[in-house]
Amino acid sequence: MASPPPPGIYVPVPTFFSKPSPNEATPPLDLETQTKHALHLANNGIRGLVLLGSTGEAIALSNEDRTSLISHIRREMDQAGYTDYPLIAGTATQGVRDTIKQLQLSKDAGAQWGLVLAPGFFATCLTQQGIKDWYTAVADHSPLPILIYHYPAVSNSISIKPSTFTALSAHPNICGAKLSHGDLSLHAQLASSTISSMTTDKFATFTGLGQQLLPVLMVGGAGAIDGLAAIFPRAVVRLYDLIKEGEWQEARALQEIVARAEGLVVEHGVVGAKEGVKRVLGLESECRLPLRAGMSDEAWREWEGVVDELREVERS
Repeated sequence: MASPPPPGIYVPVPTFFSKPSPNEATPPLDLETQTKHALHLANNGIRGLVLLGSTGEAIALSNEDRTSLISHIRREMDQAGYTDYPLIAGTATQGVRDTIKQLQLSKDAGAQWGLVLAPGFFATCLTQQGIKDWYTAVADHSPLPILIYHYPAVSNSISIKPSTFTALSAHPNICGAKLSHGDLSLHAQLASSTISSMTTDKFATFTGLGQQLLPVLMVGGAGAIDGLAAIFPRAVVRLYDLIKEGEWQEARALQEIVARAEGLVVEHGVVGAKEGVKRVLGLESECRLPLRAGMSDEAWREWEGVVDELREVERS
């Protein structure tokens, strides 16, 4: 059986792009800024990075871009002393063969796990058996152990039932899941399962929302793959540590702040995450079309209060 990623707080990192030249159709990768951000996260307690997830604009990157980014971050992390630092590579393709190819390229570039988005194009006629068959075909041939990525908002609102996760957990190359939705019942059913293939050392359940971290850890979740932690890594790691240490009063207070701040990423997605990284950390990035980077000062003012609260936590 493949081992899941270690428990803790992971960041689905934005992909950094510089301004395109007049003859470029899309902004090129900005690997220098990508490295600065990755090292900032590692230096502030983040357990690992998810590259090329939904926050990383995976669907806008070519396989060449993917290989360049993963291999660069692996090399830079190794050189900075973070040898074997956990790197999880996302996929967002619909085809089995394309997904396997991206997983092979990711392994060759230095990733240790794959985060495989559920195929939602044919949502209206997709059955649970079809989902199981698709993931089984990918896992059978993937050179990396994979986590199931259940994010209905970008997968045509498909539903993956607890019984489907349970069946897939028996596959020796499927080692966990990221659940990016508000259904705490599903988190609880997976993370609290006593079925042998679902124990936390074999199948790790991560929430995609730091605003749910306290209840998810309470039911046995492994941690979070959280967009807000791209902006405030120490604060989200602090929340994780408080919960694990049983410091309930302080954990509840910080969870309330994190839950409010998470709205920036939930409401504004990639654009909100990049705006926060720019305004708080000073690291700027373009987006690739159809997304456009940047929030107005007026829109940002809605978040300034809770951002200032988390700045204080980061400094503490």
